[in-house]
Amino acid sequence: MKNLQTQQVRALKEGLQGPVILPGDYAYEAARKVWNAMIDKHPAAVVCCTTTADVVHAVNFARNQGLPLAVRGGGHNIAGSALCNDGLVIDLSEMRAAQVDADARRITIEGGATLADFDAATQAHGLATPLGINSTTGVAGLTLGGGFGWLSRKYGMTIDNLESAEVVTAAGEVLHASATEHPDLFWALRGGSGNFGVVTRFEFRLHPVGPNLLAGLIVFPIAEAKQVLQQYREFMDKAPDELSVWVVLRKAPPLPFLPESVHGQEVIVLALLYTGDPAQGKALVEPLFRFGVPVGTHVDVMPYVAWQKAFDPLLTPGARNYWKSHNFSELKDGLFDTVIDYIARLPSPQCEIFFGAIGGATTEPAPDAAAYAHRDARFVMNVHGRWNDPADDARGMGWARDFFKASAPYASGGVYVNFLTDDESDRVKAAYGQNYDRLAQIKRQYDPANLFSTNQNIRPA
Repeated sequence: MKNLQTQQVRALKEGLQGPVILPGDYAYEAARKVWNAMIDKHPAAVVCCTTTADVVHAVNFARNQGLPLAVRGGGHNIAGSALCNDGLVIDLSEMRAAQVDADARRITIEGGATLADFDAATQAHGLATPLGINSTTGVAGLTLGGGFGWLSRKYGMTIDNLESAEVVTAAGEVLHASATEHPDLFWALRGGSGNFGVVTRFEFRLHPVGPNLLAGLIVFPIAEAKQVLQQYREFMDKAPDELSVWVVLRKAPPLPFLPESVHGQEVIVLALLYTGDPAQGKALVEPLFRFGVPVGTHVDVMPYVAWQKAFDPLLTPGARNYWKSHNFSELKDGLFDTVIDYIARLPSPQCEIFFGAIGGATTEPAPDAAAYAHRDARFVMNVHGRWNDPADDARGMGWARDFFKASAPYASGGVYVNFLTDDESDRVKAAYGQNYDRLAQIKRQYDPANLFSTNQNIRPA
């Protein structure tokens, strides 16, 4: 592990409003922990930025000193891009302020905010925008990779609702990027991951949502998985954009509405949210209950913010996580057989396979409208390996990799960049498809020395 020299530390601290955490400091171990416990990196310093000026100073220091640089928003990225070894970490977690203009339906929010911060601010006004499904996720990382969730079929990807961004570039410049200011940078930020600078502030368009919506879970035994999946496929072909239904296959957690005899057994779960009138939603989702014989159901009107946090208990920090992902334009029977086969071999009770239904409004922009290219994807599959003991790494990772390979023939190509792990640099071009070459050109303009490389890296052209 590399330590900064005394004079370097002095130069770094000068002019900063936020503190600097160094190896040996009381807060250092906590500062280098992220959501995924498989990430074990030792930065030379962590700068806890409180202002955009702090970020500018930290970027300039890292560039001038030739140090590796990482940017931490929520620290939730599966690949651990929030940290680096022997370099500088810009920690934005103290920059979480949000301002909502309810009349204009806009929110301005800082780069260290979480989805929970965003939803709390906007739902106070009955507004929201599409975000992810784990409230501890950072707004910045989610957005810069594209972003999708329960509202995406109705209102698009998170990036489709981004109006502007304040960006600190590799040169230490503070730019305002939008459709009319630095439009090439704005294009790249919408899906280009953290390759183009540090986004210190976002402005999003908002939509009337909730505050109470129909949502919940329908749980079937794994023996009915294939018929449930087949009926799900047909149902989603005709489902309105206001309805999102995802599929999760895993061992049943001890949810209060499930009989004890089901706990720990393999199940297939339909997770749903309807953004329209709950009474209409109840009639619309009624066929889902007849896909099989449920072993438990919990579908009711609830606060949107509660549903946004519903999966948090299954995604707490500190576990070891390893993912593999595919996009699908359609779901075929052969894929269903493969999924059922691998669910019977789950390496730990925390592992799961899920299919997130997107489509709808996410398919409306052209593939080159933003850096995110995969507008033909109707489903995103994530193989979520999760366990606690490092001794289980080989088994868990092997299971995920084997299933990824077995399911590949049914995939439509491409991958969601936020689901790429740290051993998948070979898939970065697949994440951007036809847009990769343009991204590399923009990278050369804004970061020619590749200062921002601790990410799913796009090399300058």
